[in-house]
Amino acid sequence: MATTASTRRQFLTLLGLSTVAVSCGTAATGATPGKGRTKTLRYQGWAGQVTLPELAEDLGYLEDVKLEWVGNTISGPQDIQSAATGQVDFGGAFNGAVVKLAANNAPIKAVISYYGADKYAYNGFYVLKDSPIRSARDLIGKKVGMNTLGAHSEAMLDIYLQRGGLSQADIGKVEPLVVPPVNTEQTLRQKQIDVAVLGGILRDKALATGGIRPLFTDFELLGAFSAGTYVMTDRFLQQNPDTARTFVSAVGKAIEWARSTPHDEVIARMTNIVKKRGRNEDTAPLKYWRSYGVAETAGRITGKELQLWIDWLAERGDIKKDQVTLSDLYTNEFNAAGESGASTPSADSSASTSGS
Repeated sequence: MATTASTRRQFLTLLGLSTVAVSCGTAATGATPGKGRTKTLRYQGWAGQVTLPELAEDLGYLEDVKLEWVGNTISGPQDIQSAATGQVDFGGAFNGAVVKLAANNAPIKAVISYYGADKYAYNGFYVLKDSPIRSARDLIGKKVGMNTLGAHSEAMLDIYLQRGGLSQADIGKVEPLVVPPVNTEQTLRQKQIDVAVLGGILRDKALATGGIRPLFTDFELLGAFSAGTYVMTDRFLQQNPDTARTFVSAVGKAIEWARSTPHDEVIARMTNIVKKRGRNEDTAPLKYWRSYGVAETAGRITGKELQLWIDWLAERGDIKKDQVTLSDLYTNEFNAAGESGASTPSADSSASTSGS
């Protein structure tokens, strides 16, 4: 049964964070009060993918800071909720989710952009080649499979439907469904959903197989833009400024290394990382990786990529206009790699001793 318009418009209700839950949870961080020297960062990964922190660690940019993998996620909102409540030390999500979490009084700050949309890195909304779906109006009553609700994909879907002239009532008749990314292509081909949101290596693998076509992409909707940021709690940043600076700067360096290094070398490195971590993952799809899509040098946050979603959420009535202050939402203080004039690593400057 299709979800109602009122349910759809409760953007990020899955976060469900109360002020009490957040304030209690942040005390559970791995930080040592007053020391500023924790050297272990707990995090969640993504199955079959290499995140920028994982790449940075392999390149040696994290220096003496170590990553501690605690499991995988398929949801940005879940990941930043885990960071806000101290279950992990950093988490990443679509910027609209970051804004919404901050609006719920979570004491977090965005510290670096880590993914975005460009001509190589984008999320597409795909249908089977013989599907009758050709426009926004054709989606009424149809099922759209995506990795999580209340985040990037649902926001892009809503923008597409709005631009297609659909009323709020008609938008409510389009049904977004959660489908694990690794199953999305198969679910579309089996016609259990009408539209599949595919991105990155999973998108390119599906396109190589054939039989599908894009209805639209987020790159077509908004052009090139940084779409998501890593967040850390205010408490963690205050207690561990040196570690935060090492982490954020390392991720920034990894962004530029991936941007400037020959494609085959990046793929080889990622493949090696996945094999070494021994999680029984398929490395074949990695050959389709093209870009992280981060718009700004070293992931530096300009503010506009967050302001866009502050305005949009306020316009929708999901938050009040003054509920989130942009200047309190992010900081570039810890991103030495993103400073004006800072040098960025070349393909020859990797500090890693591991082969690629």
